[in-house]
Amino acid sequence: MDRKASAVWKGGLKDGKGEFSVPSGVFSHVPYSFTTRFENAPGTNPEELIAAAHASCFSMALSAQLGGANLMPESINTTANLKMEKLEAGWAITAIHLDVSARVPKADDAAFQKAANDAKAGCPVSKVLNAKITMTAKLEQ
Repeated sequence: MDRKASAVWKGGLKDGKGEFSVPSGVFSHVPYSFTTRFENAPGTNPEELIAAAHASCFSMALSAQLGGANLMPESINTTANLKMEKLEAGWAITAIHLDVSARVPKADDAAFQKAANDAKAGCPVSKVLNAKITMTAKLEQ
């Protein structure tokens, strides 16, 4: 299984502009810039996309872990809060905190926490990130 994305950048770091696309067409020529990345200007940036990928990957991984424990989630809501900091060596994604809330009938908290921790460790996006990944997981009753 191969996945692709492409990006084009034109100009200098601070005055340049870029855009990215994916073959599925879901994202096509989406703009990004220094200001959307480092100055909180409106628009997207690579880190926001990584956070979205992590939240969606984790939610699916948790669903799989719960299914393996014969528990069927009604809903899993995940927010990935990504932290990027300027270190001596340059900018780095230093942490991601996953906020998870799930409605899982018949689940007790111990089974849910085990499934959530196994999903955090096993999610392919978690595995690729070289950052401290933390999580708060809440089972809704």
